Amino acid sequence: MRLFTHNMLSSNIKGVANGFPLRIEVEQVLEKQVDFNPDFLKNLFPKLEWKALVDAARTMGYAELPEEADSLMLESEEFLRKFHHALLELHLEEGALVCPETGRKFPVNKGIPNMLLHEDEVPDLACNQVLCPTICERYGKVD
Repeated sequence: MRLFTHNMLSSNIKGVANGFPLRIEVEQVLEKQVDFNPDFLKNLFPKLEWKALVDAARTMGYAELPEEADSLMLESEEFLRKFHHALLELHLEEGALVCPETGRKFPVNKGIPNMLLHEDEVPDLACNQVLCPTICERYGKVD
């Protein structure tokens, strides 16, 4: 699992108000080379939670990212290469993602995070036109 993926995941356990960022427990990290694409990184930068990326990279043994970053840093190739390496080339192969509120561990095996919830962890189903318009359109509103 890349840190790009980690930056998009959160815990959706019933009752959890803020399930982001998931803490990483490392058993095995792999480095996999990926083609460098500065434009991709520049477009992605504003969508990421920087502190979560920095903390996750450090947990995986990579401490080359600055604590804070702004869009001016995107003009530096050195910064972009470090950003690229952390975001796309570090892979959590084995380990776990841990909910910051409940401590629930979601296993990561062969680079794939298993975010499935146990039956008692699933939030109650209720229709919310803002959150599930596609479901409401397809199956009708659930009361």
